[in-house]
Amino acid sequence: MSKQDDHFFNTFSVVIGILVVVTIGLIAFARSIGNPFEEAKIAADAGMQAQVASRTAPVGTVAVAGADNSAIAIKSDDGAAPAALALPKNGEETYKAVCSACHAAGIAGAPKVGDKAAWGPRIAQGKATLYSHAINGYKGKVGVMPAKGARSDLPDDLVKETVDYIVKMNQ
Repeated sequence: MSKQDDHFFNTFSVVIGILVVVTIGLIAFARSIGNPFEEAKIAADAGMQAQVASRTAPVGTVAVAGADNSAIAIKSDDGAAPAALALPKNGEETYKAVCSACHAAGIAGAPKVGDKAAWGPRIAQGKATLYSHAINGYKGKVGVMPAKGARSDLPDDLVKETVDYIVKMNQ
């Protein structure tokens, strides 16, 4: 590089540096002058105050035992109540919607549907025992059966119909 190029590069760098410092200084000066006006504008606008309050509101509240917790209520965004799960119509639908989660893969020691060796001793105990285990839950040596397959909203008759459906598939 020649001396002229070196001199030009140094001068250019200094000019760019000065322009950057002046720009940052102007931005800081404009913010310091305009900030009180913006704060006054926000304070005067009720709609903006409501937006700020909603964005800075706490995520949750804590209910304290023995205190008045009547102001704490579960509110949904659209005002509608949460939808309940639809009840299956028959034993087959119940098996597919609820029971297959464990009995198709053998999760938590559940006997797989189609494994006649695993189901044989269980079926031999009788339907009354199978109904009782399915409705009330059961903790065996190998696995766990949650009451009603963890769907407490299922009526007992539907659970019995589902047990019959599963027994039929494993005979």
